[in-house]
Amino acid sequence: MPKHAFTPVSGQIRRWVFDSPHLENRLGDPTLREVLTHIAPEGVAAIEAGGTLPVLIYLAPFTSSGPARAGWKAFGESLFQRHERLVQSGQMKPAILVMPDTFTSLGGNQFVDSPVLGNWSTWLSEALKPTLEAKYATNGNFALVGKSSGGYGAVVNAMLKPGAWQGIACHSGDMGFETMFMPTFAETLTHVAKYGTAADYVAHVQEAARLSGPDFHTLMICAMAASYDPRKPTQDNPLGIELPVDATTADIIDEAWREWLKFDPIEMIGDYHKNLQELDALFIDCGGQDQYHIQYGSRKFVNLLSSYNVEHVWDEFPGTHSGIDHRLDLSFAYLTEKLG
Repeated sequence: MPKHAFTPVSGQIRRWVFDSPHLENRLGDPTLREVLTHIAPEGVAAIEAGGTLPVLIYLAPFTSSGPARAGWKAFGESLFQRHERLVQSGQMKPAILVMPDTFTSLGGNQFVDSPVLGNWSTWLSEALKPTLEAKYATNGNFALVGKSSGGYGAVVNAMLKPGAWQGIACHSGDMGFETMFMPTFAETLTHVAKYGTAADYVAHVQEAARLSGPDFHTLMICAMAASYDPRKPTQDNPLGIELPVDATTADIIDEAWREWLKFDPIEMIGDYHKNLQELDALFIDCGGQDQYHIQYGSRKFVNLLSSYNVEHVWDEFPGTHSGIDHRLDLSFAYLTEKLG
């Protein structure tokens, strides 16, 4: 039987909100966002003694958000409990752990700038980071850490925003779009066709009382289109969401697909590898049996990291895309050792 974490949280927890025009979006999602922060007792003592701490910003996977990780978990632990356990045991150094609400009405976030979802990349570096610097005793070192979409967001923002981030940890982050997304487009198109266009489908979901199982994957693909290839809004398509495939044959539309590939870390690294070289810490891992086939893109990406002489830690572990929270033990320890 897996072990349950009964230990109560004894560190400092704060919940606050702030507004930012960077998050204005076509979905009508709120620009006012909640942020949770946690500092373990040892970190609180360090700050009270005049010390400073590095900052770890947790980017949530698709269909989740930062505040979700604060909750009690049967036969598991909250992110607060994990943080305190690791610090108390000496496995990681104290940090300021930040868990923002980054959820969107399309089910999640890729943490790039999009007129449909909001300018989340800019929000992280130009809104959230300065707010944290004003509120907390930081040592000036900021890291992004996440799984899946969150891990993707960490890698991409390190490339797009040089100097903003000193470290990243990418757990099974999206990369290798041809093996990840292309095999699923026909399935997505079939589901969308019942409602008309992708725009019609999203309009249906926005009014639906509940989501079906297939809705989650289809909505995710629509969110990817909104992130990577947002179109100009029209009367028939006010959000500007279009799939990169022909609606009749499911053939890839080359021009649209090229827009998607501009956001694939494997394609991006050629132009942005120098920004990754500036990092003080780069941790990347993936399960060898990842059901979304991210292991293949991850292997290509780390080979490119090596070819560009980007210092990094890479670990392919036995496991899938699910149940990998224990990997945070490794990345938290690594990031705080490098940045603390």
